[in-house]
Amino acid sequence: MKILVLLKQTFDTEEKITLENGNVSEQGVEFIINPYDEYAVEEAVKLKEELGAEVTLLTVGPSRTETAIRTALAMGVDKAVQIEHDGSEADEYVISNIIAATVKNQAFDLILGGNTAVDSGAGQIAIRVAEILGIPHVATITKLSIDGRKATVERDVEGDLETIEVELPFLATAQQGLNEPRYPSLPGIMKAKKKPIEHLDVNELDISKTDLCAKTEVLDQYLPSKKQAGRTLTGEMANQVSELVQLLRTNAKVL
Repeated sequence: MKILVLLKQTFDTEEKITLENGNVSEQGVEFIINPYDEYAVEEAVKLKEELGAEVTLLTVGPSRTETAIRTALAMGVDKAVQIEHDGSEADEYVISNIIAATVKNQAFDLILGGNTAVDSGAGQIAIRVAEILGIPHVATITKLSIDGRKATVERDVEGDLETIEVELPFLATAQQGLNEPRYPSLPGIMKAKKKPIEHLDVNELDISKTDLCAKTEVLDQYLPSKKQAGRTLTGEMANQVSELVQLLRTNAKVL
């Protein structure tokens, strides 16, 4: 059984976001595996331990993404493919085309990715890859079991659960609750140093110039405005209610 995991490196969720000339600054920032992708890595490694699968990791990004790759290798991934791309002029359309062009001639039984990336929140790339490859996909999964060529999947549906049976090969995106990602062990970290990482350039792929042209453009980026201090009303309850209504009508203009 062959499993492919799609991974993105993102800002640490504790990092403070700063903007310089309308762009997010990466100066001094700590990068981690996108948390939802970490669930995908853990699930792939669990299946490897249960079924004897081979797990390949794939990421598209700049050279710094190798740190995230090494972490995943230390968790138990067997090998990795890193497609060098600095992210300029690349949206979900472009990245999904790059991934699909990389794996289209390889036979993976299962492709796992995160439900969404914590930086963009788009939740598009993995699903787009499945569509391009022409395989079924199941999003926001919270449980996965495989028996032969059939998988049973539970997925989160607006706070409820939906159970689906699907034939391999298929793609699934991991939701919080699927598992508890492990910490890399010291032996795993040492083994990761010897595991292979294949480095590819976008120009080496069989992909058209059209598929490398972004369909969307970021026009502006800005931080949310600072919240103003609240106001406490005092006095008799009837007077407070009257004052509140007046404020909602004249200041907030919601009435």
